[in-house]
Amino acid sequence: MNIAAQIVVGLVAFIHLYILWLEMFAWTTRAPKVFKGYPAEYFPKTVTLAANQGLYNGFLAAGLIWSFFISDPIWSANVAYFFLGCVAVAGLYGAATAQKKILFVQTIPAIVGILFVYFGR
Repeated sequence: MNIAAQIVVGLVAFIHLYILWLEMFAWTTRAPKVFKGYPAEYFPKTVTLAANQGLYNGFLAAGLIWSFFISDPIWSANVAYFFLGCVAVAGLYGAATAQKKILFVQTIPAIVGILFVYFGR
């Protein structure tokens, strides 16, 4: 991957590390400020569900970070494609079922990452 692709992939990984932190460790403190459309009583009742989601977002970030450590450029790109594709699909589902802004926070950066990886080969 070229530098531009690595920056975009790194940004997507960072976004998912932030989501991991938000959902696993700051669900009742910071998340109500991020997800303003939900009632405050929703957050304490869903701590376990949010932490589970956060863990999955951490796996996505780990996969994207892993792609940086693969020396074979084809396999590095393939791993990045796979995890960016997972992020894009999760973002589409989240935008359809939870909040439309997820499309801009997850899906579009992942698609941009896929394009950068592809054209940066």
